[in-house]
This record gives sequence, structure tokens and C-alpha cells, in this order.
Amino acid sequence: MDGMKTPIEIIERAEKLRKTINHHRHLYHVLDKEEISQAALDSLKHELAQLEERYPEIAAPDSPTQRIGGKPLPKFGKVKHAVRQWSFNDCFSEEEIRAFDNRVRRELSKKLGKEPKVEYVSELKIDGFKVVLTYENGLLKAAATRGDGIVGEDVTQNVKTIESIPLRLQENISVVVEGEIWMSRRDFEKLNENQKKKGGIIYANPRNVSAGSIRQLDPKVAASRKLDSFIYDLAFSSKTIPDTQEEELKLLKNLGFKVNGNFKLCRSVEEAISYWKEWDKKNEDMPYWLDGIVVKVNERRYQEVLGYTGKSPRYAIAFKFAAEEATTVVENIVVQVGRTGALTPVAHLKPVSIAGSTVSRATLHNEDEIGRLDVRIGDTVIVRKAGDIIPEIVEVVKGLRVGKEKIFRMPDKCPICRSSVRKTNIGGGNKTSAAHYCTNKKCFAQEIEKMIHFVSRKALNIEGLGEKIVEQLVEEGLVSDLADFFELEEGDLIPLERFAEKSADNLIKAIDVSKNILLYKFIYALGIRHAGEETARLIANHFGSFQKIKETTAKELSKVEGIGDIVARSISEWFGDKQNKRLIEKLLKHIKIENPPKTFSKNLPLAGKTFVLTGTLSSLSREEAKEEIRKLGGSISSSMSKKTDFFVAGDEPGRKLAKARSLGIKQISEEGFLELIGLERKL
Repeated sequence: MDGMKTPIEIIERAEKLRKTINHHRHLYHVLDKEEISQAALDSLKHELAQLEERYPEIAAPDSPTQRIGGKPLPKFGKVKHAVRQWSFNDCFSEEEIRAFDNRVRRELSKKLGKEPKVEYVSELKIDGFKVVLTYENGLLKAAATRGDGIVGEDVTQNVKTIESIPLRLQENISVVVEGEIWMSRRDFEKLNENQKKKGGIIYANPRNVSAGSIRQLDPKVAASRKLDSFIYDLAFSSKTIPDTQEEELKLLKNLGFKVNGNFKLCRSVEEAISYWKEWDKKNEDMPYWLDGIVVKVNERRYQEVLGYTGKSPRYAIAFKFAAEEATTVVENIVVQVGRTGALTPVAHLKPVSIAGSTVSRATLHNEDEIGRLDVRIGDTVIVRKAGDIIPEIVEVVKGLRVGKEKIFRMPDKCPICRSSVRKTNIGGGNKTSAAHYCTNKKCFAQEIEKMIHFVSRKALNIEGLGEKIVEQLVEEGLVSDLADFFELEEGDLIPLERFAEKSADNLIKAIDVSKNILLYKFIYALGIRHAGEETARLIANHFGSFQKIKETTAKELSKVEGIGDIVARSISEWFGDKQNKRLIEKLLKHIKIENPPKTFSKNLPLAGKTFVLTGTLSSLSREEAKEEIRKLGGSISSSMSKKTDFFVAGDEPGRKLAKARSLGIKQISEEGFLELIGLERKL
């Protein structure tokens, strides 16, 4: 950037980032409070570090990137560290860890005159609270927090309550070691249960509890929290320090410290990446929280050659797991029109990597959600994505506003057909929210979405009828309503772009196969507002035939267990509409509906049991597993609650695993699930 003036927007952005990061760092490190997640704060720090790397001239001596921690609290005595405490730089992707490897090799080659063989030790990064322990002649002399890296807080009495930290070493030597204080998931859940019973504070995560416990003035409180530790670094020793990081960890264990045994010697950066991927999958199954791994150059002489930057070692880096939260900027807010006519605001975001994928869109749900968040075009926001859940904005970082952000308002005209928009309230009680609908039932956007839904996998499942093909058929005038799909002929398709004789023949055959359909799939395919897949199953199994369903009243529908008044009224009104009656008549000329077996229901083995499935099953797909449960009378829910009977956890179960444990829900593996089905079938 030599000779170029830094854009004013970049300078302002950096200043806002510094101010916001310092605010949240002060809350967390000094006041034991947390307003945003550490994943979100990491994302802000990462952005600032990238800006300062690209524009070195904007770097400031008081920037958070130049600091290690906050000032110590005055309620504890201050301790000057015998060995300065450093913090690791972070990376979040395979590209960034490979760039770290390249820097290491380049720097060593420059200083040694040749490129050496570099090995790394990969260690689990425990999501806890750092502690520095000083031993003199084998006895614990002091325990201190990291503080600002030079001065920390004396927490010796509290640390002595942690059973895994030895008061005397196995050898009478003087050392300074570093490690992590943590609380187990199980003890964390028990603590929150007790807090809830007595009306106390509910803690966000074990890391906060660990930090707060170590800073309690009364050691009895720290002792009651059942904290644990892992020691991972020998910063000073009166005895010769081993030549490698691997041997150093073994020495720490021999001295009597608790060392996490899951470290691995990696012969290359690619092995370190494999280790990172492996533990990202195992994370939820561990008794402690992890937020990544730490990758360190193994040989100490190479570590000494590489040295340190102003705040971090050049020979090590924290390789964070794919965050489920990150910060980005709202570039625009647009409105989509769904098959029911509902207008949904969607935030268009500056692309950001979350949970291993690039996110550029996030739903804002409705007008009330926009108001609750106070989100504006141009805002920096925290975006969350967990597993296959649609990304959503959870918070606006208001401290980064510059005054140019634009307030968004829902339109009074449909963005597609320009018809008037009707605002109505949906839900009830405390869950009432505003919804906007296009009043034109023939709105092109609605018609397209209805057709796409009708032929989708969970509905008629017509192979070869994707969104683009449906739009093409509508634009060519070949399809104007749902029944028109069944009147298509091969000769209609062959002249169209994307079609040849074979593909046209395949599509006609797929349409023909779809004419035989289960009752619940047909109800779901109609796209009735509020009638999702599970609702369609409930009414299909209750009434047993399409004839009964289309003639039933809202009052009769609301008597079905699991069907509320709003859903019942919506279904009844749909079947009462004259246009829909004509559509049904046309459809029934082509479709043969298969009713559910009359033996269905309360006598089946899994009747009344609710399942939540998550992760990947190796022996059958998620949909196949759901079908097996339904065949035996069970039901499926997408969300966890105390009413859930079984939690089926496949590979990579995600955050649902921790929630299931906290609610005391019975967890079964894939093998156990298959055994359960087999046992029930024998009945």
C-alpha cells in the first residue's frame, strides 16, 4: 500500500472495531461479563487483524491486536509474571493454517540457510480459563491469571482447591507452567440446574463459570464448583527443558500434572488439518468444551529461532473450529414472496464463513423481528448457523454504526405483482407476530412457489422437475396450475431448451409414477398454509380418507391432537375456496390417492413416542429413519423439549447432543436405534 492514502472508510472501520473489541474484552476479562459470544468476538478481532495487516499504517499501539488481556481486578493481589505470557494468533480455515506453515518454513529457511523438516504437535484447545503456576523446589508457590501478560492476579488459594493441580511435584525442581482451568459439561449442567432452582444467574458456558470461580474471594465457592485442569506448557524450569514439545508434555505428566493425552505428533501440516477435522467431529462427545486445536512447531530449537511477535509466538497458532457465529455486514434487505403469499425479509450479507460454509443470506422472519433486532442496511451483525439450520441474525453490533445505516420498512405493494399487501397478526399470546401477505392469489411468485413445492421431494417427488424447469414450463405457457403437469406430453417438452428426446421421455415417466401418492403426501403437496408434513400426517391418519378431510369443518379438525385452531381454520378455508375445489376436481382425474392403513395408531409399538434425529446415519437416510418410526406409530420433532422420548444421535450430532443431555433425554446410537426398531417389529 506504499504511496497510497488509506481510505477514510477503512480508518473509521478500524477505529470502530477497536472501540467495540475493547468494550467486550473489558467486560469479559475484567468484569466477568459477556454480552456477545467469544466466537463473535473472535470474528471481530480477526477482521481487525486482517485490516491492520493489509493497511499497516493504521495499526495503533493501543489496538486489541497488540494486547493479550485486560487489566487485573483490584480485589486480588497483583503478581508480576516471571515469564511473559503470550496469546496465540487465530486461524479459521485450511488455507490459513497452510499459510502459517509456509511462514514457518520461509522464516526457518531464511535464518538457517536451508529448509528444515518441520513437524508439529497438535493439541486440543480447551475452552477454559488460563492459569500460570509457579513452583519453587517442587512446592506450589503461586498461581496467577494471565492478566495483561506482564501482571496477573494472585489466585493461589482458589487454585489450591483444584484436585488435579499438585501441591508438590514429583521432583524438587523450580518451574513455571501454564494450563487451562475448566468445568465439565456435566458439572456445568448441574450448577445451572441448582441456580435455576434458587432463582440465581444462569451461566452461558463453562468458560465463564471457570473464570468466575477462580476469581471468587471465598475459596469455598471455588471448591464447590469442581473445577479441573490441563497443563500444556513448561515456560521455565531449573532443570533442562526437553528438546521437543512432545517430550515436554511427557515431562509435565511425569512431574504430576494432568496433561491432556489426545495430543498428536504431525509429520506435516496436512496431518494437523486431519487432526483438526477429526476433533471437530468429536467435540460434542467430550466431557469438556473445545474451541479448536493448537498447532506448535515440535522442535524447541526451531521455536527459539522463530521467536515472537509483539504479542504472539511465531511457532504456534490456534486453529479454531468452524464457528457457529461470526460477524458480517448487512449489504441489503430484500423481500421474498412465498407460495402462501407471505412476504419474508431476507438480509443479503457480505459473505462470511460460518460452521464450515459460506453464508451470504440470513432470514429476518418478519417485521417484528427486524424491530426487535433494530437491524438496518449497513449494520454489522452477528450471524448464527448451526448444522443445517437456516442462518439467522442474532444481534446487531451497534457500537460499529457510523450514522449512514438505512432503516428498512416492509413494502405496502407486492414486489412481484405490485398488488396491495395485507398485514395481519399470527400466533397467539406472547408469541403473536406481524405477517405480511400479497392479496393477489394469482401472484406469479406465489404460483411458481406452489408448483415448485408440489413437485418437490417431500411432496410428489417428480424427478427431473427442478426449479428452473418449472419456471421454464410456466413461461412457455405449458403449465398454469398444478393439474397441468399431468397433461404434459413428450412432444411438448422436446422443442424446449434443456430437453432432448431421452430427457423428455424420462420426465413424462417420472410424472406418471407420481400419480400414485400417499394421502398425507398429497395434502402436503397442495401447499395449504400452516399444513406442513407432520400436520398432513396427523390429519391423514385421523380421518383416513381424502373425501373426509375435504368435507370436514374447522371445529372437527381442531379436535385432532396436535392441530390448533389457526391451522384447522386455514385448512378448512382452503378446501372451502371455489378455485381450490375446481383444482381438486382436475387433480383427481389424474391422481390415485392411497389411504393410510386402518390398523394405524395407538396399538402400534412406538405410539405416543417422540423422536428427535440428528447427525448422519450410515445404514439409512434421515427420511428412511423417519419413515420407520412412523410405521411403528412414533412421531418426529425437529426441536428438543422435555416431551422428547428418544434422541437418535448419528455421526456429527452437533449442539443438540448437549441439549439432550441437559434435558435428561434418553440418547440412543444408530445401532441402538436399529435394535429398537427390530425389537418392536418382533412385537
